[in-house]
Amino acid sequence: MRGAHTLTGDVIVVGAGLIGLTTAVALAERGISVTLIGEHIPGEASPAAAGMLAPSVERATGPAHDFGIAARDRYPSYIEFLAERTGIRVPLNRLGILQVALSEKGIRGLHKTALATTRWLDSRELQAIEPSLSHALGAMLNPDDGAVDNVTLLAALQRLAGANSRIETVQDLATTIDADPNSGIVTTKSRASYNARYVVLAAGAWVAQIAGARFARAVQPGRGQLVSYSISPPPPPPPLRHVAYGPRGYVVPRGDHIIGGSTMESVGFDTSTTSEGIRKVRAASEEICPRLSAYGIPTAWAGLRPLTPDMLPILGADPERPSLLYACGHSRNGVLMAPLTGDIIADLVTGTPLSRDLAQFRPDRF
Repeated sequence: MRGAHTLTGDVIVVGAGLIGLTTAVALAERGISVTLIGEHIPGEASPAAAGMLAPSVERATGPAHDFGIAARDRYPSYIEFLAERTGIRVPLNRLGILQVALSEKGIRGLHKTALATTRWLDSRELQAIEPSLSHALGAMLNPDDGAVDNVTLLAALQRLAGANSRIETVQDLATTIDADPNSGIVTTKSRASYNARYVVLAAGAWVAQIAGARFARAVQPGRGQLVSYSISPPPPPPPLRHVAYGPRGYVVPRGDHIIGGSTMESVGFDTSTTSEGIRKVRAASEEICPRLSAYGIPTAWAGLRPLTPDMLPILGADPERPSLLYACGHSRNGVLMAPLTGDIIADLVTGTPLSRDLAQFRPDRF
């Protein structure tokens, strides 16, 4: 255990999920020493998510939308970076996301909300690229959106962080943060204390439980229940290549599985699944792709998203305590925004001019 006020590095990152890891790695790449404090908790979003990169579908407005598109487009080079450093090739699907129309009303709705970058596929065109969606009336194709295998991504980042001499990983939970304009102290569950020039809050759905993280109080857990259909050994061909959204859910191809999701429930930190929730997710998934019903009973799990009232992340410095940096509350887009969030925090720490407008994400907006 370290003594109180011991300088443990330039930056303390609180949270060891995707946001915390990408942040720690980005800082270390710029020569900054990092203490990464985190403990894996059942239900954390990073391994539980479906891995969608869907800024064109789950879209924001203004600069926040531009941030989402930039976050999506950051992935190809980031995947190459991880492969070079770790030898792990993270699967990335950029075939585009299909928003499937199952009724005339659905067609009208999709055309009404379409972006200039999207393209309508009629039923013939849709069936040509996805034969399993032959029951649909058509689909809106969102080019370059897709999904990343977040489980493999998490493993690659953990390997990279573990091998980097500038990153010290502490298996513990932060309980208190005491920050002033020039430094911050983090106290953990084991009563250890760590001090650094900056503290980054990236503790997912649990961030509001950390005393002293005043703007993180806006973050609340939102349970999402998901299912996974095993297609191994599959009746060929595999049922889907594209990520597809329907009226009530989505399906995401991942190797020899198809992931279906998801519910959005306010149940506190309850990470259990429910028969009713799984029934709804299965119905939504099999409505999009009826072939999934032939693959038997899927496995099911639940994760806790860190939700904010406007569903946008809290990203930036505390205006009164600039040593405290927020990188939390990413809501439904934590996987999407993780690499770019790491870049932004590294920019803030090093005083690099920001390439993105963070006004919609400011910590004191609630």
